[in-house]
Amino acid sequence: MSLTSEQVKRIAHLARIEVSESEALTTQGHLNGIFELIEQMQAVDTTGVEPMAHAQDVSQRLRPDAVSEADRRAAYQAVAPETEAGLYLVPKVIE
Repeated sequence: MSLTSEQVKRIAHLARIEVSESEALTTQGHLNGIFELIEQMQAVDTTGVEPMAHAQDVSQRLRPDAVSEADRRAAYQAVAPETEAGLYLVPKVIE
């Protein structure tokens, strides 16, 4: 698949991008190069190859799920204007 100069100008118009004739020709070359690469990749036989989420089989190191701070909810709610059942009460803003 390759694009014509008119198609590049149409895409630029749809994207609301103003391109000159020389920019359209340069962009056409770049886009056609991308399409050629895609065609080459699609031509490769991938039967029997499992899909992968990442190029390397690695797993992320995770920290232990442990509490690292003291419970200070009572101290924070003591200075709040209004609380109820452990929740902060705020003025109603939607009628």
